Amino acid sequence: MSKKTLRFNSKTIHGGQFPDKAYGAVMPPIYQTSTYAQTTPGGHKGYEYSRSANPTRTALENALASIENGNYGLAFGSGLAAMDAVMKLLKPGDEVISTNDLYGGSYRLFKKIFEQYGIVFHFVGMQNAIDIERHINKNTKLIWVETPTNPMMNIIDIKAVAKLAKKNRITLAVDNTFATPYLQLPLDLGADIVMHSATKYLGGHSDVVLGALVVKEKELADRLYFIQNASGAVCGPMDSFLVLRGIKTLHVRMQRHCENGKAIAEYLSKHPDIEKVYWPGFANHPNHQVAKEQMKDFGGMISFVPKGADYATAIKIVEKLNVFTLAESLGGVESLAGHPASMTHASIPKEEREKSGVVDSLIRLSVGIEDVDDLIEDLKQAIQQ
Repeated sequence: MSKKTLRFNSKTIHGGQFPDKAYGAVMPPIYQTSTYAQTTPGGHKGYEYSRSANPTRTALENALASIENGNYGLAFGSGLAAMDAVMKLLKPGDEVISTNDLYGGSYRLFKKIFEQYGIVFHFVGMQNAIDIERHINKNTKLIWVETPTNPMMNIIDIKAVAKLAKKNRITLAVDNTFATPYLQLPLDLGADIVMHSATKYLGGHSDVVLGALVVKEKELADRLYFIQNASGAVCGPMDSFLVLRGIKTLHVRMQRHCENGKAIAEYLSKHPDIEKVYWPGFANHPNHQVAKEQMKDFGGMISFVPKGADYATAIKIVEKLNVFTLAESLGGVESLAGHPASMTHASIPKEEREKSGVVDSLIRLSVGIEDVDDLIEDLKQAIQQ
């Protein structure tokens, strides 16, 4: 069986990977160098300068392409740096349709940086793909999707949006950070670009900041490689190594994230002091059927609102947690809790936040891989009035 036809759990370990050519090292070495010797001007072994390419980063980019069923991977200094590169495919006057329920940093990048260069953004609820169509015009060049969304866990039908994008010759980019390729493969569903904050589940250990893009088409890849090199927002070799190491256990970690997430979502849904729980695995969750069709499982991200939707109660809960750590980010082996309105989504104006459901009483959980009984006991003591 060739490495191109490996199943996912094997791809995380072997996909796109080969023993190092120098000494046969099984794990790619950390090539901590900025430049490479040449025998004559232009005479080198494929590497000239580490902004343009580095062997450790190349190993990571090959692994990224493999697990997303793409042909080309690109690694960046952060998830926002990866998004920045996608935005640089556009020119003044171009228009972008984005889901209205998205990470606050993405919203800030769109509104505070690229809008001032003449790019127009429309923030639209995408639970029904047909609602997107009325925002499309001759200037629409990109549709930006998160699914599940951050932090409302809304599910967007990638296949339906891809069909709409192709009909109108629009590029479709999907932020796959919450799901990871373990749960869904946007390129297989018709997307053109997959983006990750690899800081999260791909790295998996809260010890690195890194972003990634994966595409299938060479022409699009070449444009993005040019932007990556020209703008220079690349990751270093140590960070590349850490994420590559993280990917090798992605499948086993995600299985436990999903198991723990299910148990905690069900616990919270039955708790008398919890008003609402957002988790795609519930049969009554909006677009649950779409989630069942395009995802392998439902993930470890959960949001909830305490009874009475009271801000002070929400703050009291997150401050009382002991096993869950109150911190930004997600996707690490440890469980984290966050208050989106004052943390990850603080850059979105309150009025805009609340339109998509991000109320001041909303709490977001990134369920880790600890013993689930310890996590439930921690929630129980924190929620007690």
